[in-house]
Amino acid sequence: MNRLFRKIAVLAAPSAAALMLFAAAASAHVTVAPAESTTGAWETYTLKVPSEKDAATVQIDLRIPAGAEFKQYEAVPGWDVKIDGNKISWVSTGAGIQAGQFQRFYFTAKNPDTTGDIAWDAYQHYADGSLVQWSGEEGTETPHSITEIVQAAAGGGSHSGMAMDDHGSMNMGDQDSMSMDEHNAIMEEHDKASGVSPMIYIALGISLLSFLLAAIALLRKRA
Repeated sequence: MNRLFRKIAVLAAPSAAALMLFAAAASAHVTVAPAESTTGAWETYTLKVPSEKDAATVQIDLRIPAGAEFKQYEAVPGWDVKIDGNKISWVSTGAGIQAGQFQRFYFTAKNPDTTGDIAWDAYQHYADGSLVQWSGEEGTETPHSITEIVQAAAGGGSHSGMAMDDHGSMNMGDQDSMSMDEHNAIMEEHDKASGVSPMIYIALGISLLSFLLAAIALLRKRA
């Protein structure tokens, strides 16, 4: 019986390793949310940057997609913002984003006036001089985020329920303020929008299925 358990443990090791690998890949991506917005909207986007190395992240460059227009950013303590054409850079003035941590950066952009997908290419700089380019297609190791731009409803405002007044200031339409519940709901939507590629779940399922089939075959031999 002990030999049987040892054999099952040997079979389970690759699956466990794959599970840990996919979990790490799922949480380590640089993402831009939301995953869907509307044509012509002044959307407030969230750039989420986790550090997946032992070295700290000290700079993140984001390319604004063709057809979109960068408008504003929210200041973050410890970070300077540099704008060079369609490239927006957040540069650390302190310790940066340490291993096991993440940082959110908020900015506003005007969406294209036509429907379709826009891609957010991001470039993550680490303190050790290494660079990770989040500019690959979906399913690659370093994919860029995609936002689907859909047709705005007639008379509708921005996707997030916010609009810009004539002075370039953000307003909430008919709402005087945003409640904490509404804020949390938006953050949950952003987290869901920056979800994992379905390919990861497919690969994980195949790995687990292989383990189960191997374990069943081993048990039948014992019988």
